[in-house]
Amino acid sequence: MENKVNFAVVGAFVIGLAIVLVAGVLWLVSGGSWQKKYDLYLAQEDESVAGLNLNAPVKYNGVAVGKVQQIELDAQRPQRVNLTFAIERGTPIREDTFAVLKTQGLTGIAYVELSGGEPDSPLLRATPGNAIPVIRTRPSLSARLENVLTTVLTKLDSTSNNINAILSAENQTSFRNTLADLASVAHTVAGRKADLDSGIASAAKTFKNTARATTDLDALIAQLASSAAAVEEMGKAVTRTSQSTGKMVDAAGAGVQRFTQDTQPELERLLGELGVLANSLRRLSEQIERNPSGLLLGRKTIPAGPGESQKP
Repeated sequence: MENKVNFAVVGAFVIGLAIVLVAGVLWLVSGGSWQKKYDLYLAQEDESVAGLNLNAPVKYNGVAVGKVQQIELDAQRPQRVNLTFAIERGTPIREDTFAVLKTQGLTGIAYVELSGGEPDSPLLRATPGNAIPVIRTRPSLSARLENVLTTVLTKLDSTSNNINAILSAENQTSFRNTLADLASVAHTVAGRKADLDSGIASAAKTFKNTARATTDLDALIAQLASSAAAVEEMGKAVTRTSQSTGKMVDAAGAGVQRFTQDTQPELERLLGELGVLANSLRRLSEQIERNPSGLLLGRKTIPAGPGESQKP
């Protein structure tokens, strides 16, 4: 007895299996987007985005968190490129998060790397005038290298121009003349070697004489100081003698008193002169101590001050 096949059931099963397969394929192609939700973010690049394509990965510290959804030029500033990212909802995009273009190995395929984002920084929100939040950007490694190379080349070019200016024909002539003058001076000095040796020897002898004169000045200063002390002691002795003479006069009587009246003025004048001599010797000793060279070179003339006229 033959079994009857229900073609309607078989057809429904085949159709259902085909629908499931198509849905699975679509889900795989879309990356499971039916189960994930994405938020849109904008980044504005001021450098070339060559190598960056649609659906290029967007990574956060190396972890894929989204993709590049749109790439277009800024209508107001053509040198700027606007990049729209679709990033998984829940990714901590904060105000201090920044985006940098990077390349994968040697293939040159570009992607976007997100970095930064301190825990205490607030989450990034849309600002007035922007429909979606704007992520800050930083120059890529290639852009930084290009800026450094440009700066170095500019400095090298400037240095080359300066060297060429220094080594110009006019400066080369000046250098040759200067070297010739130096050679002439060297020859002249070599020819006067004997005179220079004699002058050096004379200077050494002068220094020795000056040192010897300084030693003699010290001895002279000591002698003057001793003489001043002796004169001062003499004055004190004469004073004591005068006092003794006065006492003798008082004891001797009226006759001797008249003799004292005649001689006492002379003694007082002598004492005054001895005091002046002692002061002069003391001042001379102090002046020689302050300026020993004055004894050899004489007294220097003091120049006239402001507003004073020089008398002939």
